[in-house]
Amino acid sequence: MYMRYLCIVVVVLLAACGTPSSSDKQVFRYNVQEGIASLDPAFAKNQAVIWAVRQLYNTLVEPDAQLNIRPSLATRWDISPDHKTLTFHLRTNVYFHDNEVFPGGKGRRLVASDVVYSLRRIMDPATASPGAWIFNGKVDKEKGFLALNDSTFQLSLLQPFHPILGILSMQYCSIIPHEIVDRYGKDFRKHPCGSGPFQFSFWEEGQALVLHRNPHYFENDSAGRPLPYLDAVKISFLDSKATEFLLFRQGQLDFMNDIDASFKDEVLTKKGNLKKDWEGKLVLDKSPYLNIEYFGFLMDSTNSAVKHSSSAIQKVRLAINYSIDRTRMITYLRNGIGFPATAGFVPMGLPSFDTSRVKGYRYDPVKARQLLQEAGFPEGKGLPTIKLLSIPVYEDYANYVANQLQQVGIPVQVEVMQKALLLEQTAKSQALFFRGSWMADYADAENYLAVFYSKNPAPPNYTRYHNPAFDLLYEQSLSENNDSLRYLLYQQMDKMVLADAPVVPLFYDQVIHLVQPNVEGFTSNALNLLELRNVRIRPRIINEN
Repeated sequence: MYMRYLCIVVVVLLAACGTPSSSDKQVFRYNVQEGIASLDPAFAKNQAVIWAVRQLYNTLVEPDAQLNIRPSLATRWDISPDHKTLTFHLRTNVYFHDNEVFPGGKGRRLVASDVVYSLRRIMDPATASPGAWIFNGKVDKEKGFLALNDSTFQLSLLQPFHPILGILSMQYCSIIPHEIVDRYGKDFRKHPCGSGPFQFSFWEEGQALVLHRNPHYFENDSAGRPLPYLDAVKISFLDSKATEFLLFRQGQLDFMNDIDASFKDEVLTKKGNLKKDWEGKLVLDKSPYLNIEYFGFLMDSTNSAVKHSSSAIQKVRLAINYSIDRTRMITYLRNGIGFPATAGFVPMGLPSFDTSRVKGYRYDPVKARQLLQEAGFPEGKGLPTIKLLSIPVYEDYANYVANQLQQVGIPVQVEVMQKALLLEQTAKSQALFFRGSWMADYADAENYLAVFYSKNPAPPNYTRYHNPAFDLLYEQSLSENNDSLRYLLYQQMDKMVLADAPVVPLFYDQVIHLVQPNVEGFTSNALNLLELRNVRIRPRIINEN
């Protein structure tokens, strides 16, 4: 009944918005299981919101498919000799979407003062943006953002910070017009207006979101044809992954993100390849994903619970790391999706990643038993049970690790709780051994190493790791502008983390997309950004069976 209602709603919406039938228009359709909370870029804190906001807005710069920073609203930028001042030269042909708030309902030109307004708004406590942290300690809110003229924006840093371009590429830093925010206030979340390739048409929360092609978008393809090619994007909000897969099989969705455990065995081999039955029926799109899954130890030596915990002993933590067969875990629990985390905390997909320089934990139960003996627990005798806190969708991994640890004599009790409760406990230093993950906000290893910088709160430093030598290298890396030297510093820090073992790296994630065969121009990158500007959809025949 719900699906029938959704289909009726979408048909009515498209008709009401003046969109011709899908037979002669290109409409890209996908589902977001968790829904979308806001279309205000200041609240682009999760993938669902980031994907939608990315279609509606632009940032000064953006990552390309290889995660190199390239121009977007800015055509170029200059960096001062002291690396503290960046001057951005803006395009002069960018216009906000047509909106009744603007004179005559026509979108006005985007200028440098819009950049100042947008970035200051992120830092404004009244906005309450979860992205307010991105400029903390880096930019003065009043003096750091300056419009030199309509087409020149200047950013002044308190001290050099090499990853600043990556931060400016985040969707938090999307450029918005103040007039729309002034008109709608907090309701701006459902009245978005940007300069992006698609413009807002309709949003029935919990049912469907429809975006239409922006006819005034400023970008062209290599042949000079205007982008985007698609006429519309339609997002549904079915909360069942099984139903989503059924609709995809029927050709009613063009794309799926990730493969649910309930049908991964049907689609994939144990090596992560497409089974023969599915060849030609869908396209399996895979690439490294800047996300690491791990277990973390609380390292706060001032915490009384930590003082009395066996996980406070370095050799016990190292023994845990050597007890896990990560390759087997990837094969049997993930059907070959992802890569064993055997080269440190910084994941594959970043230019500083180097397995020859950073060697992580291999599966070595003999070494694990030796470390336990050196720690005073031969064969695990006398070792108290360690409680591992996890979340429901991660329960299989937690039980797998617990079983592996039991085999070398490390007793582990898995406790499963809701994600919100686990996040609360880790933020309050109440979890001694816990499931964690870190997805890159921007494509620089600094974003991962910040997880261990002692001056950072939780998040990101959930383990409360504190190593003065690490902190010194981290601070040195922030002002190092030679890529090769900075990568060496990153690798040194990663090796320090491996030696101290505040975490148990499990696997580097992988982007998995299922795409219909008639979708052209779809690409992926390690940030798993949904890029639709160059996508086309060929006519298709939907199989009703």
